[in-house]
Amino acid sequence: MKSSLSLKRLLVLCLLANPLLAVASGVSVWPEGPGKKEQFEPVPMPPGFQIVVTEQEGPVFADAAGFTLYQWPVKQLRNGPVGERKGQPDCTRTVYTENSGLMSPYPGGFILPEVETRPSCLDVWPAVVADKDAKPVGKWTIAERQDGIRQWVYDGYALYRSVLDEKPGEVNGGHSGASGEVGVRRPAEAPSMVPPQFKVETTLLGRMLLTNENLSVYASSRDAAGQSKCTGACLDEWKPVLAPAYVKPRGEFAIIEPSPGIRQWTFRDQPLYTHVGETFFKMYGSDKPGWHNVYTQHTPKPPADFTVQESPTGLVLGDSRGKTVYVYNCADDALDQLACDHPDSPQVYRFTVCGGGDPKACLERFPYVPADRGAKSDSLVWTTMWIDPMTGKKAKAEQAGALHVWAYRKRPVYTHYRDKAPGDMTADQWGEFYGYRNGYKAFWLRSDFGRGAP
Repeated sequence: MKSSLSLKRLLVLCLLANPLLAVASGVSVWPEGPGKKEQFEPVPMPPGFQIVVTEQEGPVFADAAGFTLYQWPVKQLRNGPVGERKGQPDCTRTVYTENSGLMSPYPGGFILPEVETRPSCLDVWPAVVADKDAKPVGKWTIAERQDGIRQWVYDGYALYRSVLDEKPGEVNGGHSGASGEVGVRRPAEAPSMVPPQFKVETTLLGRMLLTNENLSVYASSRDAAGQSKCTGACLDEWKPVLAPAYVKPRGEFAIIEPSPGIRQWTFRDQPLYTHVGETFFKMYGSDKPGWHNVYTQHTPKPPADFTVQESPTGLVLGDSRGKTVYVYNCADDALDQLACDHPDSPQVYRFTVCGGGDPKACLERFPYVPADRGAKSDSLVWTTMWIDPMTGKKAKAEQAGALHVWAYRKRPVYTHYRDKAPGDMTADQWGEFYGYRNGYKAFWLRSDFGRGAP
């Protein structure tokens, strides 16, 4: 079969002057004990729907059983748009057999792998069907599809479920922190209860609070509850997030007056600041002793088999030995843009990019992160699974030759053979389009050169 795949490797980022420092036990990026969950705005909904606060994505719309709902907003790729425009559901029963040519440098017409068993869009993304008597409510409307299905729509975009979600609260179909060249589906986010000056972004550490200007929001451990102690020279470096005179407290956000006429926002009794001179979505302020980014909720801490490592460009997740952990991204180039990053999907993409089509080479270069037979996780985002390394597909428990491995969002995670010391990350952005389209990304907890959300 003629392949449209190629291997594009990115040069490793230049190292900084400081030596690598393994910090498996020296860095704490998750709070101890159970964390609070993000509050959401109550909104009108039709019967049979609810808002569920998920472990990583925060508040999302879900069906009556608690299964996450998804949308597929249109996205511009290199040679054209994919996805759905408002009011125009485009996920159908059509089974595509050729790539679309929307991703340069490949033209359309290449035969897709495993076309004999390739599912349709609706097989993977079942439409959320509205009963014949269902009525629109608020931003919830109904689209009359060409195939006769009455499909629920929220804020203009049609709603779907993912066949990868097997338990209520799982969000395995897509994630809101996705970036790069992939035409992904996203969970249907419910509105967070934040004042109009703020927004919340999903990161691998949690739901991070930003201003509407995309500036990171910070709190100081030196402040008392509901009281700012940042005065004098402190204000040269830290700018209080001011509340206009017309706004009122909202949810867990309150307002204090550190000095007469100055109204400053607090969150959970923490006075809020931005870091003077900091630009879009940076986190440099958390390097300052006593200062930290603010999260409306943290993601679950990874299992004990994992560590946190300091690299020259930020913090990455490591395995028990400190080797950087990688996730694999993949979406094919058919018009329905089905993901190919899950063990149930064709593995030819991954085998090509990691081993020139040779599964043994892939296993040598990107070994799976092993999990003990009795390994357990307390969260939905981290699980274990059995994998046949020669096919890349799921295997039965204790099957001959199968490996028991760790998985993030039901996808196996990997290390790389060239990484020697803790913090090495020689395979970050390995693959097509910097590892976003078909390739590997380091499991960034904090990247000083980007958002770091694979």
